[in-house]
Amino acid sequence: MIDLQRDGDVYVLRFDAGENRFGPDFLGAVEGALDTVAKNDGPGALVTVGTGKFYSNGLDLDWLGANQDRFEEYLRRVHGLFARVLELPMPTVAALNGHAFAGGGMLALCHDVAVMRTDRGYFCLPEVDLGMSFTPGMNALITGRLPKATAHEAMLTGRRYTAEEARAAGIVQRTAAEEEVLPAAVEAAAALAGKDGGTVAKIRTGLYRPALDALRGPALP
Repeated sequence: MIDLQRDGDVYVLRFDAGENRFGPDFLGAVEGALDTVAKNDGPGALVTVGTGKFYSNGLDLDWLGANQDRFEEYLRRVHGLFARVLELPMPTVAALNGHAFAGGGMLALCHDVAVMRTDRGYFCLPEVDLGMSFTPGMNALITGRLPKATAHEAMLTGRRYTAEEARAAGIVQRTAAEEEVLPAAVEAAAALAGKDGGTVAKIRTGLYRPALDALRGPALP
C-alpha cells in the first residue's frame, strides 16, 4: 500500500494502492510512515509520490458511502493528515506522477514544492461537479496555498490543469517528463534537506496558521 525508503537525506514515501484514495487503511499506513519520518535527527526532507497514473484521487467515496455514520470522524482524520504534512519538521516535495484530484490535490498543496508530470499529470478540484462543498479546513488550506484567482477558478469551475497550466497558475513549481518527476523531486528535496527541521516547521506553521487552525478545528461548519 505504501513504501518508505531513504535516499541519502531524503525520505521517499511512495503510495501504491491504485488510485491512492484515503481509505482508513491507507491513512493508517501514511500516518505510521510520517511517525517514522518525524523522528529524523539531522538533515532530512520528504518526497511523496504515487504509482502509475495516480498520485491520489483523494477521499474514498466508496468507503464513505458504506460508513455514512462516520463521516465527521473520517473528515477529521483527513484534515489531520493535511495538518501533519504542513507541520512536518523538514522540507517536503510532492512528486505528482499522475492525477492529483480533490483531496489528492489538497495533499499536494500541503508540501513546500510540487513537481508535476508533463504528459498525463492533472491537478483538479472537482468538488463543484460532484455536488460537494469544501470543509472550512479544506477551504483555508486551498486559499492559503494558492493565488486568489487560481483558488477561485480551481474551486468554482473544477478546471483540470495540465502540468504547464498548473505551473503558470502557481499550483506547482516544476514540471518534468514521467521518468524525471521523482528524480527531480528528490533533487529538489536534497537541496533543502540541510535546513534545520525545527526552524522549517516554525516558519511554515506561522505562514499557514489560519489553515492549520481550521484543519485542527471542527471538521464541518
